[in-house]
Amino acid sequence: MSLRLSTVILPYRRWSEGGRAAWTRAEELGFHTAYTYDHLSWRTFRDGPWFGAIPTLTAAATVTDRLRLGTLVTSPNFRHPVTLAKELISLDDISGGRVTLGIGAGGTGFDATALGQEPWTARERADRFAEFVPLLDRLLTEDSVTYEGAFYSAHEARDIPGCVQRPRLPFAIAATGPRGLKLAARHGQAWVTTGDPKLYENGTPEQSVEALRGQLGRLGEACAATGRDASELEKVLLTGFTPDRARPLESLDAFVDFAGRHQELGFTELVIHWPIPDSDFAAEQKVFEQIAMEAPAQLG
Repeated sequence: MSLRLSTVILPYRRWSEGGRAAWTRAEELGFHTAYTYDHLSWRTFRDGPWFGAIPTLTAAATVTDRLRLGTLVTSPNFRHPVTLAKELISLDDISGGRVTLGIGAGGTGFDATALGQEPWTARERADRFAEFVPLLDRLLTEDSVTYEGAFYSAHEARDIPGCVQRPRLPFAIAATGPRGLKLAARHGQAWVTTGDPKLYENGTPEQSVEALRGQLGRLGEACAATGRDASELEKVLLTGFTPDRARPLESLDAFVDFAGRHQELGFTELVIHWPIPDSDFAAEQKVFEQIAMEAPAQLG
């Protein structure tokens, strides 16, 4: 199976000062999808410029024609299914049906408390996620939805005319635990992972491959339990968070070796970060562009 190569462009630059140029260049380079992070602020970028994901993707939709666009990832930390559905339907329309929603349960970062709430426990995040995804699914596929849940409600929420993509835009569900994998099996068109975070500091690339093999196996089990063929789901690896870190972007050969190992595991899409100087995502732009243009052909 051929391997898709995508990128993630962090929304830290003004549109007129390099923001627009990155998205148009991503299309020129032939990336399958360009994603952005859906956070209010993020890690070491917290005290600098950071723009909203949906407006950024909307702007990107107006300056590209073929490039798919998406979030990696949206979460319930500061989103509500009713308002999010309306924004996604609008974005899908503006882009001509080129949107993928990457979605996860969220974490304990800055987003977790930005609205003044106490950070949710892992169980609370999983509980909310389990309600958020099915409701969002309904909102994107039904003209009118009324729902009363433990965490979210909708009263005659109208979403006409729905998505350009039918029955709705695809979900790429980020999950590694049993409840999240179950959601991916039931509602996802793709599954997303960053690997095993416990291995990032002191693990080895070999240990990471085995951990990912285990995650893929558990995804297969979750799909089987719901009567679904796991091959129906795209398997997406967001790179940069395994023990390999930025080394795959040091050369074309290094990337092809890294990508080949993960393609053999069953991944169908790899996402690499657009280079950001003086950050964890620093890389040579020329090498990055060479990878974008030449690696897919070598990987088949």
